[in-house]
Amino acid sequence: MKKNAKGLSLLLGSSILMTTLVGCGGNSTAMTETTTTTTTTTTTTYDTTEACEAPMTDASPVESSGRGKFSFGNNKNESTTKYGSYDYEYEEETIPENNESYTKPEENGFYLVQTDPLSTFAADVDTASYANVRRMIEDGYSVGMIDPEAVRPEEFINYFNYNLYEPDKGDLFGITTEVSTCPWNTDHQLMFVGMKTGGIDYEEAPVNNLVFLIDVSGSMNSRNKLPLLQSSFDELVDSLPDEGTISIVTYSGEEKVVLAGEPMRNKKQIKKAIDKLHASGSTNGQAGMQKAYEIAQKYYVEGGNNRVIMATDGDLNVGISSIEDLEKFITDKKDEGVFLSILGFGDGNYKDDKMQTLADCGNGNYSYIDSLAEGKKVLVEEMSSTLYTVAKDVKLQVEFNPVNVNAYRLIGYENRVMDAQDFNNDAKDGGEIGAGHSVVALYEIIPTNGTGSISLKYQDNEKKDAGQYADEFATVSVRYKDPEEDKSQLFSIVVGDEVVTDNPSDDFKFASSVAEFAMILEDSEHKGTASFDDIMKTYKQLEDTDEYQDEFYYLVRTLNKRS
Repeated sequence: MKKNAKGLSLLLGSSILMTTLVGCGGNSTAMTETTTTTTTTTTTTYDTTEACEAPMTDASPVESSGRGKFSFGNNKNESTTKYGSYDYEYEEETIPENNESYTKPEENGFYLVQTDPLSTFAADVDTASYANVRRMIEDGYSVGMIDPEAVRPEEFINYFNYNLYEPDKGDLFGITTEVSTCPWNTDHQLMFVGMKTGGIDYEEAPVNNLVFLIDVSGSMNSRNKLPLLQSSFDELVDSLPDEGTISIVTYSGEEKVVLAGEPMRNKKQIKKAIDKLHASGSTNGQAGMQKAYEIAQKYYVEGGNNRVIMATDGDLNVGISSIEDLEKFITDKKDEGVFLSILGFGDGNYKDDKMQTLADCGNGNYSYIDSLAEGKKVLVEEMSSTLYTVAKDVKLQVEFNPVNVNAYRLIGYENRVMDAQDFNNDAKDGGEIGAGHSVVALYEIIPTNGTGSISLKYQDNEKKDAGQYADEFATVSVRYKDPEEDKSQLFSIVVGDEVVTDNPSDDFKFASSVAEFAMILEDSEHKGTASFDDIMKTYKQLEDTDEYQDEFYYLVRTLNKRS
């Protein structure tokens, strides 16, 4: 992998399983996972090596990760359960009628470099899609039951951590690039571009002015919604520094200010207020948002982290209802300096389309919380990148060299694609990147003179300047703004042919496998020879993996058995 690092003030920028525990007690127990759909019931038995704990009651907040962790042996040839972290009991349930809503633009196709050399998109990365689809798989969904529009490949890819280059001393970001053979079409190549910000010293971090905007309507009255939300927010409160304030606004049929400007050091009082919440009534999201922004402005900290964190299943059935109204409302408010983060919960009536729009328009990020483990990952382990924006309106533009690249296709980012001329237009919104955050983009490439390449009679000419740039693959340019500034800065690096390799890194292999998985689930017309077997074969070649990557392998293997 090739590193390109330069000084910049800023960078580009599991699930709750429906399980029934049986025979709890002792050092070795049996765990039975029962999944029921409207047509079939499947029961799978695993062995666990840890004793089960007391089940959770309906009235108590979630106390466990709610997600199994798996190991797969030294050679990843066979899967065995390492341990199960299931601390509460569920009755056997039928997957509810699906009123979930998803939407995304048409999949990106190939662009001919000679006529469209520039690929431009907002470098805004959420992770909600992967966590949400993981929930579906663990709830018993087969491939055919997963809505293709719920699958956003860039969110699958960016859910995971990669061994990207850290910024050099004195620099604030690093860029990692690599080019190798495309796994699902060996006539093509794949280009990996990874960008990472520097971390943040919490002692020097901006003071927090956080407003928790919590949906307590009747639709939140299930254990993978409000109780899980309460436990996740309790974890966040415990991890926050003492300086700053927290406010809590709830909404159902009406909005209510539970806490206003509470000093963050009063953690017990804040958590007590969170844990007392209960769900009932309709969902007036508009009134809740208006009140949350009003409170955020009242306790506004100049130069601080002023942010509304909205937690909901997205079922806004009173007040704002159209995507256009949502966009206008949140866009107007972000210009006042208050950012918005969205946390999605639950299933059955989950409104992914509305929540994605809210986060995009509010200069914030969007995550789906399907377990306490995911809540800790998003709100504790990744707190700096979730809460502290270090670059706003980040746009990435890649110019491909026709000497080496005939055509390209950006994998994912369909709702982030921008017109080439918008790259230099500071009035056009880009993405937001947090401290310690990483962004990975993959491009599928048709090489010049390769199989499937296209030549143009009048545009080709003699490539009179080819010799000058023959060793360049592409140029990556980034525009970004400091969080408090309105004028952007520009940075560019060259991707040279020295990054082309026949022996790609583990990061390249894993990211391409995740992309392959997403393309299978969305039934991409460009999936080529992609298969679960190919993904699992590649995974077994990886030298070192973490628990999230191991879980990915488990999900792939699970769907493979159901297909």
